[in-house]
Amino acid sequence: MPGFGLAHGQFLQMNASASYYRATAKPYAAYEPLQGRAHARVAVIGGGFAGLNTVLGLAERGVRDVVLLEREQVGFGASGRNGGFVFAGYSLGEQALLDQLGEQRAAALFSLTTAAVERIRRRITDHAISCDVVDEGVIWANWFRDPAVLRQRQQLLAGHYGVQWQWLAEEELRHCIRSERYHDGLFERDALHLHPLNYAIGLASAAAAQGVRIHENSGALGLAREGLQWRLRTAQGELLADQVVLACGGYLAGLQKAIDRAILPIATYVMVTEPLGDRLDDCLRTRAAIYDSRFAFDYYRALPDSRLLWGGRISVLNRSPAAVQRLLTRDLLRVFPQLAGVRIDYAWSGLMSYARHQMPQIGGDGNGLWWAQGFGGHGLAPTCAAGELLAAALAEGDDGWKQFADYGLDNTWRPFGYLGAQASYWWQQGRDCLKTRLEG
Repeated sequence: MPGFGLAHGQFLQMNASASYYRATAKPYAAYEPLQGRAHARVAVIGGGFAGLNTVLGLAERGVRDVVLLEREQVGFGASGRNGGFVFAGYSLGEQALLDQLGEQRAAALFSLTTAAVERIRRRITDHAISCDVVDEGVIWANWFRDPAVLRQRQQLLAGHYGVQWQWLAEEELRHCIRSERYHDGLFERDALHLHPLNYAIGLASAAAAQGVRIHENSGALGLAREGLQWRLRTAQGELLADQVVLACGGYLAGLQKAIDRAILPIATYVMVTEPLGDRLDDCLRTRAAIYDSRFAFDYYRALPDSRLLWGGRISVLNRSPAAVQRLLTRDLLRVFPQLAGVRIDYAWSGLMSYARHQMPQIGGDGNGLWWAQGFGGHGLAPTCAAGELLAAALAEGDDGWKQFADYGLDNTWRPFGYLGAQASYWWQQGRDCLKTRLEG
């Protein structure tokens, strides 16, 4: 959710059929590639959550002269490969956000994501999106014995963000999660999980039903300013647009250097077990999704067919599905040794877009070019918020997007930025390992 930085991910495992999500995706009539010449009021590049939320937000505001161009298929990138967790917040922690912006501005930004969680619920209902949604919350399980990190976060969220997370004592937690690995936890009730690719397909269908023109297999090969418009070129067509939104995430478009170089495409890994049947009850007695309190945390959730989806790790290293399976199975068995011998049916990777400041980059250049990227593995709610902000800006001239002005297009200095990112990850991972050993 994996070398990187190339516009078309030459070193990345790109076999979409290895994904459980792709294997269980809802069938739909493919959107035809862009052919010939066309015009649009707004062109959006990228058929992931950021782009889809933007075009749907525009359609809901009555702006339907909109074209979305996707290089592959809707939800091909991280939007169709992630863990499927929907909760509030950003990659940047709540304390750091508070320290950087102060209480009022930090709370305002955080509230955009709590509102986005509710908007996701509403859109699933309003558009009858079939995406295996489970509205049963998320558990943050403490890997360590010391409960201080949980208490501090619980108090921070309540005191500064108006968010209440329920304390789960160790005995209660272990009743839900049948593992001796964890000690206490926090339960975030206002959270859900879903099949992200089917959710993306549903968003696209909802937008298309309202007049948005979607073109798959239509990668933008060139972008140039011509007078008061932008000219986009694809392999088979050409599009003139008044406004353009780049929403490509970790799958770089190669159209604007300043925008591409502002993110690091970083990989994370996911696998799905065979159907477990009654063995699933030996591990989980909760429908909540789970992640733990380490920097390099595991995240997992039960699927409707009694499989277990398991994800974790971040890396700048390319790994095959077989290598992903070996790494994550080792992690799985540290938590659930009772699953020894389990078969893994799917393993895959995906690229997340990270900014140096760990916040989304949402903005415009004042000349009709906009961007939304850098969601850093916390994409479902923030991409929904970003789409609303950009739709309001494009349709109504609203300036709410300027709340992200402090988080600009800082250069990540690829390829050297990869070395720094990997070193930081290893250092944090080492701290987690040392703390685990010291606790015995």
